[in-house]
Amino acid sequence: MNTKYQSQAAIDIQHLPYRSMPQGNMPAMGMGTFGSDHVTHEQMAEAVLEAADIGYRHFDCAEVYANEDLIGQSFEELMRNGVKREALWINSKVWNDHHKPADVLEACQRSIENLCCDYIDLYLVHWPFRNFHPPHCSVESRSPDSHPYDHREMMETWEAMEALLEKGLVRNIGTSNMTIPKMDLLLRDASVKPAANEMELHPHFQQPELFEYCRQKGIEVLGYCPLGSPGRPERDRTPQDSVDIEDPVMVEIAKAHAVHPAAICLKWAVQRGHTPIPMSVNPRNYRANLDAVTTDPLTEDEMTAISRIDKACRLIKGQVFLWEDAAGWEDLWDLNGTITTSS
Repeated sequence: MNTKYQSQAAIDIQHLPYRSMPQGNMPAMGMGTFGSDHVTHEQMAEAVLEAADIGYRHFDCAEVYANEDLIGQSFEELMRNGVKREALWINSKVWNDHHKPADVLEACQRSIENLCCDYIDLYLVHWPFRNFHPPHCSVESRSPDSHPYDHREMMETWEAMEALLEKGLVRNIGTSNMTIPKMDLLLRDASVKPAANEMELHPHFQQPELFEYCRQKGIEVLGYCPLGSPGRPERDRTPQDSVDIEDPVMVEIAKAHAVHPAAICLKWAVQRGHTPIPMSVNPRNYRANLDAVTTDPLTEDEMTAISRIDKACRLIKGQVFLWEDAAGWEDLWDLNGTITTSS
């Protein structure tokens, strides 16, 4: 892999907490690897290599990001340079069109091979249904095969995930983009409960009910879009979206700490008790992200102030996963407390 990799001064991460998992301890902040529409796979892989050099050990990957093979080359280089596999925490995810049992196994094995990692620390069901959309499709796109949540299908997928544990291919299994009604059913029927749930979390979208639900059930929470996803794809933008890092409360707290408001988003996340996974390929930014959560914590008053600015502003609405007769993106998220079966 061609890279401009150069050794950098590491950040002291002794104050970074860890989350206790069924197998292993997960660093309480990771690096996202979804490059969206504006970062090349090569740039993302190079950023992973350089971020690890300054202290990152937790990387959130997925086969659908289409860059695991290049990121695997970065992991290989790290291990050649003395970083032990067990020092890394590597996540991956099974995509919607690989939910059938044989496909789950093949997808996991493919990710392990591409990531050059022997096993995956945390393997997630990326979305809780099989609805598929092609890369870079328009927000209006609807697959004729898409349909509402089917619990029988989810359990078929989850049993295949449990089999990965038995085979030793993964150390922990979890979910992503779940709701409380869907999680209730999964916990009722699963032999192994999810070790973690990955969900959208940032100061303007705090999801307090689902967050507390997961904590009470002993499910660790990972938060994507922790900065409010300023670089998200155009298809995920709507006029009513708010901007976390421009919120007056965030700006004022950032001034008090002499940092960018993005750093306050991350301090809040880690101190609240979930694990953010910000993505950046800018060395200044990913260094600042790690530094933010290892130094100068927020006060109780600042944490309280941030808890009051929740706007329930979901940014990743998932419109491309809707079925043809769905009323709108709300049908994906069970907003009235029941699973939407059809419009």
